[in-house]
Amino acid sequence: MVKICCIGAGYVGGPTMAVIALKCPSIEVAVVDISVSRINAWNSDELPIYEPGLDEVVKQCRGKNLFFSTNVEKHVSEADIIFVSVNTPTKTRGLGAGKAADLTYWESAARMIADVSKSDKIVVEKSTVPVKTAEAIEKILSHNSKGIKYQILSNPEFLAEGTAIEDLFKPDRVLIGGRDTPGGQKAIHALRDVYAHWVPQDRIICTNLWSAELSKLAANAFLAQRISSVNAMSALCEATGANVTQVSHAVGRDTRIGPKFLNASVGFGGSCFQKDILNLVYICECNGLTEVANYWKQVIKVNDYQKSRFVNRVVSSMFNTVSGKKIAILGFAFKKDTGDTRETPAIDVCKGLLGDKANLSIYDPQVTMDQIQKDLSMNKFDWDHPIHLQPMSPTTVKQVSVAWDAYEAAKDAHGLCILTEWDEFRTLDYQKIFNSMQKPAFVFDGRNIVDVQKLREIGFIVYSIGKPLDSWLKDMPAMA
Repeated sequence: MVKICCIGAGYVGGPTMAVIALKCPSIEVAVVDISVSRINAWNSDELPIYEPGLDEVVKQCRGKNLFFSTNVEKHVSEADIIFVSVNTPTKTRGLGAGKAADLTYWESAARMIADVSKSDKIVVEKSTVPVKTAEAIEKILSHNSKGIKYQILSNPEFLAEGTAIEDLFKPDRVLIGGRDTPGGQKAIHALRDVYAHWVPQDRIICTNLWSAELSKLAANAFLAQRISSVNAMSALCEATGANVTQVSHAVGRDTRIGPKFLNASVGFGGSCFQKDILNLVYICECNGLTEVANYWKQVIKVNDYQKSRFVNRVVSSMFNTVSGKKIAILGFAFKKDTGDTRETPAIDVCKGLLGDKANLSIYDPQVTMDQIQKDLSMNKFDWDHPIHLQPMSPTTVKQVSVAWDAYEAAKDAHGLCILTEWDEFRTLDYQKIFNSMQKPAFVFDGRNIVDVQKLREIGFIVYSIGKPLDSWLKDMPAMA
C-alpha cells in the first residue's frame, strides 16, 4: 500500500489530502502538524477551516484511509511520498525583508525528514515557494542522507478558496516538476499515477523543477494584475462618469481577454497574491532584473492605492471626519464563501477608518470576533506564521465591536461599507437599514453588489466603486 504523508494541516494540506484519500482508496494518507489544537479540530465535527464540500469528503474517509495526527515523525518515516505544505511567510527582517520568502519552516521540515527517514522518499513541494527552493532542499537532504535517496518534486496548488474542493475534483491542470534524470522521471510518474486516479492524463503537465515553481508565482501575478488593471480603470471611470461594470463587460467580451477577474473592487486579498508577487519581485531583483521587478511592484501599489482611495472617499464624503461616528462594516473575509481573512482588504480599510477615530461595528457570516480583533491588532505578515507562534492574546481594539447580523451592525451608523460580496448582502432590507441609520445615511459599496438606483430612491447617498458619482460626492475630493 502506497503511503502518503503531508506535513502541514492548513488550507492547502487538509483539503488536498482529503480529496486524494477519497479518490484513491488504496492509498493511506496521513496529515500531520505540530499544532495539537489544529489536529484535534480536523478530528472533530468542527473542522478548522470552512470550505464548501470539505466536511463531506473528510467524514467519508477519516479513520479509513485518511488520518490526522501530531505524531509527525512516525508518519514521515513510514511514508513513500511526503508533501510539504508548511507556512512560507514574507520575511520581516534581515536580507530581503518585506519581499523575500522566509523558508525557516521549510528548512526545519527538510531536516526532520532527513533525521527520521529509513527508506527512499519522494518529497513534494506543495507550499508556494520561491524558484530554486527545491535545489536548497535537495542540498539539505543529500548532505544528511545516510545512504537514503530523495527525489524532490514541485507540485504547486492552484486552489481558489470557496471552490477548493471543486477545484481539486476537476482541476484545470495539475503541474508536476522534477529533475530530468532517471530517478527524477520515476518520481514524476509515481506522483502522476496518484492524480491519474481521477484527473485526465492531458491535464497533468510535467515540467522541470524551475518551471513548476515559477508557474505558480506567474499564475498568481497574472490574476492579481488583472484585478489591479480593472481597479485602475475604476478610478478613471469615477473621474470621467464612465461605469466600470459596463467597461469591464465590453472588454471581457473579447475572447482573447475573457470575462474572469474583471470585477472592480476595494482590492484583492488572500494569502497568495501579494506574497507571491513580492516573492517574484525579490527573485527579479536578485537576478538584476530591476525593470521587471518594478513592473510587478506596480500591481501591489495599485492595490494599496485602491484601498486608501476607498478610505479617503468614506472620510471626505462624511464632512471630512469620521471621528466618533459609528460605521458599519459588512464583510471581513477577503471574498465570499470563505472564513479566510488573510491579507483581506477589510483590514487596511478598517485600520484607515480607525486611524481617523471611527467606531466600527463589523458583521461577517463566517469570521469570528476573535479573528477580527486579532487581524486588526497584528503586525503585517504575522498571520503567516503557525498559529502557536502568533501573538497569543491580541490587544482588543476598543473602537471595534462585532455584530450578530447586518441590521445590528447598521443601527445608528452614519455609514455602511460593504467589503465582502456575500450573497446575503444583495438581498438585505435596505429600507429597514435606512430607517435605523443616522442621516444623511451613506453606503460605500466596495464590491459593486447593491442596486445603486434603488438605494438612492430609498434616500441613501451611495458610492459604488467605478460607477458615476452621486452629486453629493462630486464636490468632495477623491484623494486626501
